[in-house]
Formats: sequence, structure tokens, C-alpha cells
Amino acid sequence: TLMIPLLVIVGDAIALYGSFLVENLKGNVSFTLYFNQVFDSLEFGDILPATVKSFFFGFAIGIVGCFKGYYCKKGTAGVGKAANSAVVFTSLLLFIIDFIAVFVTDIFYEL
Repeated sequence: TLMIPLLVIVGDAIALYGSFLVENLKGNVSFTLYFNQVFDSLEFGDILPATVKSFFFGFAIGIVGCFKGYYCKKGTAGVGKAANSAVVFTSLLLFIIDFIAVFVTDIFYEL
């Protein structure tokens, strides 16, 4: 539950740095100018939904994995079926959580 939000934050930081590298290769933009412009244009509401969603995603992945692993049948076949079932159920659950999160986010942005 804790590592997925941290992974999202690290991924966002890498994406910002990667976009700086591409922009620096394309034109002559200083590090300070680029990140001043980025942080001036970004708002807290741009970052918050993805970070909050990642907490719910991490919780869902952990709970489903633990539940399916705890109730799996004995043997390697049982573990394989439980792992497959956990992946399928988690994928569906993440889709539903994302749908609800987008719906709620749209309500807040309309206010």
C-alpha cells in the first residue's frame, strides 16, 4: 500500500526529468527556467488525484493478493490458479476503482 504511491511519485519525477532532457536536446533551455515554468503551470489538483488513486490501487492489490493466497488450494497447481485468479480479479477491481475515482474527480473539478 505504501510502495505504489512512492513508485508513482518517483515515476512522475523521472518523467519530469526526461521531459527536461528532451526539451534541452531540442532547444536551449536551462534547468532552472524549465522547472520554474513546470512548477508555475502545475497545480496541486493536477498531482493529487493520481497520488490518491495509487493508495487505493496499492490497497486493492495487497488485499486481493493476500486473500487469494491465503485461500489457495495445496500444491503448485493451486498456487498457480490462485495467482491467476488474483491477477484477473485485481485487474477488474483496479478498473472499477479508476472509474469511480475519475467520476469523483470530475465532480470536484466542476465545483
